[in-house]
Amino acid sequence: MTERHDYKPAPAFISLGDDDGAPFYDAVEAAQFPKHFLRYRNQRWAGRVGLGALSADEWLEHFGAFKPLPKNIERPMALRYHGHQFRVYNPDIGDGRGFLFAQLRDDQGRLLDLGSKGSGQTPYSRLADGRLTLKGGLREVLATEMLEALGVYTSKTFSLIETGEDLQREDEPSPTRSAVMLRLSHSHMRFGVFQRHAYEENAKAIEELIGYCVANFYPELAAFEGEERALAFFEGVVQRTARLVAQWMAAGFVHGVLNTDNMNITGESFDYGPWRFAPVADPGFTAAYFDRSGLYAFGRQAEACAWNLAQLGGALSLVADTDALNAALQTFSGHYENAMAEAFFRRLGLTRTGPDDFAFVGEFLTWMTAVGAPYEQVFFDWFCGAASAERAGESPVGELYEQEKFAALKTRIAGFAPENPERLDHEYFRRRKPCTMLVDDVEAVWAPIAEHDDWAALSEKLDEIATMRKAYGFNASLYSPLSKKG
Repeated sequence: MTERHDYKPAPAFISLGDDDGAPFYDAVEAAQFPKHFLRYRNQRWAGRVGLGALSADEWLEHFGAFKPLPKNIERPMALRYHGHQFRVYNPDIGDGRGFLFAQLRDDQGRLLDLGSKGSGQTPYSRLADGRLTLKGGLREVLATEMLEALGVYTSKTFSLIETGEDLQREDEPSPTRSAVMLRLSHSHMRFGVFQRHAYEENAKAIEELIGYCVANFYPELAAFEGEERALAFFEGVVQRTARLVAQWMAAGFVHGVLNTDNMNITGESFDYGPWRFAPVADPGFTAAYFDRSGLYAFGRQAEACAWNLAQLGGALSLVADTDALNAALQTFSGHYENAMAEAFFRRLGLTRTGPDDFAFVGEFLTWMTAVGAPYEQVFFDWFCGAASAERAGESPVGELYEQEKFAALKTRIAGFAPENPERLDHEYFRRRKPCTMLVDDVEAVWAPIAEHDDWAALSEKLDEIATMRKAYGFNASLYSPLSKKG
């Protein structure tokens, strides 16, 4: 590859664990795949990290055969971590079918990771084959594109390459097609990385991890040291996690597997397995068929993430005062209420007015739950509030807005000023129905691929999502540092 001025390699993770007896990763080799068919290339984000000019052959060479990028990580790293999985501690996990391939800076100056999924076996694969199904990769493309458009701070699916192998899976008709995927993330630093070193009672490793995270992801905390730095870091993670859950709720999204190894210290959503978008505001709606108790149901995601934060706080207690960490954890509910108001008002295109905003969100969700209103349709219908009243009246569910149950809420909506109402001039808002990503939408994209190798439906869906993203203009991927100490 010919280096460009906007390609900024930054292999920072390799500095961890050089000689302290506490390695954070294992050097591994990628699987050699029989074929490489490029199925998805995120050109928009490739341009933002200086890789947009790669030729088709170079793209396959780097992201299918995993030739190292210039001046970057020489050997892929399978990261080491533990985690609570459905609240059962598991010390036998780590990167089992992926690795950290490269690190580079984007056009905001952020340190981003390029990590793989489906790239072969590692020391943590256990009995698994280390592969990814093509449908699984496709679902991650659809999830990340949709979430970014809806204002969620999410990882980006960077590349999806079909690899020509047949895989056996219990939850898919088999044999099924294989793929390897690249994910662009604002760190791969999971809660479980800290848990691993707490499990091993290695306070020095935890301090080193905190130093790495502050230097690269929380630069606003650079002046803090020792216990004060660990506490300030935890406060920041609490606040960012609260914001993430609120964004999921406003998007009507259910992650599905909120284990501690699927939580990121930057508050970025990532790792999409059995995700679902809720058709209606049902607190008990689950994404994973194996979540029989509803532990990670739509309405329990804040609870799940608060529990995960408690586990992270427990790991940090090796280097910070337990009472102070518990006090920081108690701020989660306040941060969550504020973040819920922020996320819902943004999705509705309304200007916030003050501390009563969260009460409005509660009333709004209560009404949606009571009448079974289609989730995405309601946000689409009432975008920019009263400025969309005529549009809402012409909605396929317009009769809901004429009912007495909605009268008080309609009055409240009219009392909020629209934010940038010129967005309603976009062609997207001339539709009667919004872009959605329900189960049927996903299957409508996958079916022609599985049956006829026809990728037209995917291209059409991605174009539809891009139109929605431009119409809303949420800028979900812009990084904004937190104030000092949260």
